[in-house]
Amino acid sequence: MSDGENKMYSVDKKVLARITFIKGWVFTLKNFKELGSRDAVASALKRYKKDGLIRQLARGLYDYPRMDAELGVLSAPSDAIAKALAGRDALRLQPSGAYAANLSGLSTQVPMRVVYLTDGRSRTVHVAIDRLF
Repeated sequence: MSDGENKMYSVDKKVLARITFIKGWVFTLKNFKELGSRDAVASALKRYKKDGLIRQLARGLYDYPRMDAELGVLSAPSDAIAKALAGRDALRLQPSGAYAANLSGLSTQVPMRVVYLTDGRSRTVHVAIDRLF
C-alpha cells in the first residue's frame, strides 16, 4: 500500500469513527475538516452513502440514521438539521411561529412546517424523505 493510499485509508477510518459515534447525528462536510482533505472526506462520505451506512438528506447534508425495532429507520430531527445547516453556513437560527410556541410550552400542537428566523439569506430547505433506505 502506498503512502497516499495509507493516508486515504486513515482518513476513511477517522470519518467512520466520527460518524458512528452518535446515532441520529446530522452532519456536513465541515464536521470533518480537521481529519483530512476535503476530497478525501467527500470520497469517504460518498462511499458510506453508497454502502447505505449514511443517507443524504439534502445537498451537503447527511445523517447517520437511528433505527427502531418497530418503526424502522427514523427521520432526522428538524432541530438537528437546522443546527447542522447553521454550523455549515455560519448562520444564527431562531425558531419561529408555531414551532417556537411548541418549544416554549405555549402550545401542545406540533406544526407540520418548521420555520426559523435567520441572519442569513432566506431560503427553503427540502429534506428528502424518499432517500431513506
